[in-house]
Amino acid sequence: MFPRLYNCLSFRRPPRTLSTAFFSSLYLNRNHMSIQQLVDTAIVDNKITIFSKSWCPYCKKAKALFAEEFPDVEAKVFELDERDDGAAIQDYLLKKSGQRTVPNVYVNGEHVGGSDDVRASFNQGALTKLVRA
Repeated sequence: MFPRLYNCLSFRRPPRTLSTAFFSSLYLNRNHMSIQQLVDTAIVDNKITIFSKSWCPYCKKAKALFAEEFPDVEAKVFELDERDDGAAIQDYLLKKSGQRTVPNVYVNGEHVGGSDDVRASFNQGALTKLVRA
């Protein structure tokens, strides 16, 4: 009895209860939904969407290909290493596309893939058709 009384009267942080765990999970789910909405909206609203990291050489190659070959088409680029929610975006991209690595490229709402996939699609002419559609 005395330890419980001491815990109640002390100024220590109370142990996490079911209700705080419940509300924390609600916050995380709400935050997760906003990540999902952000990603899905970006993919739908932009002809080219690139999820990238500013330091990544493969990302630089993919961005350069779009800049050189399709200068008239603006690409929406999300530099995940410069965002507080970058890791959460990558987690959602894994669920959405099966790919967690960057670059993660979408054109006209279709998942193209990473740097090698983008280059191969361009070399085959499929990327140009997708961008110009």
